[in-house]
Amino acid sequence: MKIRFPLSQKGLTSLAMNHNDEDVSSSARSEHHEYPTALSTLHTRRDFAKWSLAALAGAGLLPVAELLHAADNSPNQSGRPNSKVAGVQLGINVPYSFAEPRMSGDDILQHCVQLGFSAVELRTQPVEAFLGVPAELVSSNGTEADARQLAQWRKSVSMDRVKEFRQKYEAAGVLIEIVKVDGIFKMTDDELDYVFALAKTLGGRAISTEISPKDDDLKRLGKFADQHQFMVGYHGHASTRPEHWEHAFSLAKYNGANVDLGHFVAGNNTSPVPFIQQYHGRITHVHLKDRKLHDGPNTPFGEGDTPIVDVLRLIRDNHWNIQGTIEFEYKVPAGSDRMTEIARALKYCREALA
Repeated sequence: MKIRFPLSQKGLTSLAMNHNDEDVSSSARSEHHEYPTALSTLHTRRDFAKWSLAALAGAGLLPVAELLHAADNSPNQSGRPNSKVAGVQLGINVPYSFAEPRMSGDDILQHCVQLGFSAVELRTQPVEAFLGVPAELVSSNGTEADARQLAQWRKSVSMDRVKEFRQKYEAAGVLIEIVKVDGIFKMTDDELDYVFALAKTLGGRAISTEISPKDDDLKRLGKFADQHQFMVGYHGHASTRPEHWEHAFSLAKYNGANVDLGHFVAGNNTSPVPFIQQYHGRITHVHLKDRKLHDGPNTPFGEGDTPIVDVLRLIRDNHWNIQGTIEFEYKVPAGSDRMTEIARALKYCREALA
């Protein structure tokens, strides 16, 4: 019972991406309820989630009891997955968190539904694969000629096809709230207009990308963000300091922050709570991961020094429109697997907000 996208190019299911790059407005969501669920004529999405998760468990991928418990707690009254808890939208960074950069859009969607996620931060690669981009143009070893051809191809993209991609996700109950764009600072002006149009058409409320140390990059992208009146959340790593984001904020109204809680704690050796309190209006989403202080390692949720619970409750209590986005990075323990650990991370966040 697989949710499947038709491929526009035979054999093209996904593209390479750089893993080192690292509630919506009513207008953005006005179309959300127009699309019927794919399984509504036969079974509820709750049944679908149970069967899908049980199948994974039967294949030795996940414990049966835990998966069925997750399925029981994820759907809302319509039977769709629901990871919005106490007003806080929990999401997941995909396909990065699944450690399969070549994963197709339909496989990403299936995984999200199985786990009970109703929102995502989605990279553009699976979207462009669905749109039929020639794979050789997005190779990590691409030439300048490839980059020029890719820019030309992007001019030919029909946003009607992008709407088809969005409709598949929303029909299954999954919102594409954040769109991650790799290599954005190298794009032409036309390509920048394209990625903002792409993100809006997907139903997003923000673009995310890695923060640049160069003023020219932040000014140029900020100019396009202001023109499109669309937020850009700059993702920081352990080397990113609060003043880096503050400087980006000063350069453009729609320059924002994607605060990675684990990296913030590991690199700044302090809580991100004061920064989030001060700049919550500029924060598009926070990456949820647990790390130790002093550039310490990633850990399972609840075992590190990162105040995940405090931040989630801060967002909840202040009714801020900030997605809590799980970015799975810790080493999978012996005897477990990635899907089980992501389910546990989601459960940890749900319980923090209960």
